[in-house]
Amino acid sequence: MNALPTPRLLPVQDPRSRGLVLDHADMDDLVAELVLPCGTSMYVMSALETSRELVRHSFHRYEFATVAVTHALFALEHVLAERLGVEEPLRVLIARAADAGLVTAGLAAELDRSRLLRDGLAQGVASSAALPPLRAVALVRAVFEAVSLLLHPACPPEAAEAAEGGAADLTRLWEEHLRAPFPDGFRGVDVDGVDLVLLDADVAGLVQSELSGGLDDEGIAVLWRCIAALDRIVPLVNEAYCASYFARLRAVARVAAAPHTPAAT
Repeated sequence: MNALPTPRLLPVQDPRSRGLVLDHADMDDLVAELVLPCGTSMYVMSALETSRELVRHSFHRYEFATVAVTHALFALEHVLAERLGVEEPLRVLIARAADAGLVTAGLAAELDRSRLLRDGLAQGVASSAALPPLRAVALVRAVFEAVSLLLHPACPPEAAEAAEGGAADLTRLWEEHLRAPFPDGFRGVDVDGVDLVLLDADVAGLVQSELSGGLDDEGIAVLWRCIAALDRIVPLVNEAYCASYFARLRAVARVAAAPHTPAAT
């Protein structure tokens, strides 16, 4: 006689995570913007992917959110040491990267917050329940952004990955970007003479035009001016989430512009 199959139990939500999402499937949306950089080593890819999955599973174990941040630092430390060509403590590596202009000061500060958390855990002055999942996502996002900048300083990884994918990948990247809220506190803010809200709106309209039938010559020219503005302002933004938001917007804009790039002569 065959035994009855064991019923599959759905993940039970940790009471401390209530109010974050309605069910476990919604955690996918929470980590959707944590896009793995292309061209990384298997070690870095594995560490970042594990970090992202730990955030997802903080749905049923709150402490996984904090562990996700500390695990992401394995990838960051490896990439920093390789890019800078030195073996130093992570604190020194982050400072060196900021001094060399490889990451913004704001991004470096966010990375150092993760490093301080890791050190606090090691010293027993912080607990594994130190971070709520939303804060963990912000810190892990900063690591993803830093790794992307360190590996592909001139070409955001989203653009490199999607350049050959055409409209389908542009649609995917644009939908991912739409899920990210505009940075709090930056409405009405100018950076180097560029109004961030207007720039965001301009790129949105141009991307929608490209997706709905293609840009005309005037639209292409405006899109390239927007990309030039994004290239100028992204390194100047000193807040990690805002910098990552506009870096992602720049990546989307470059993918939208890729079919209209003049051929080399």
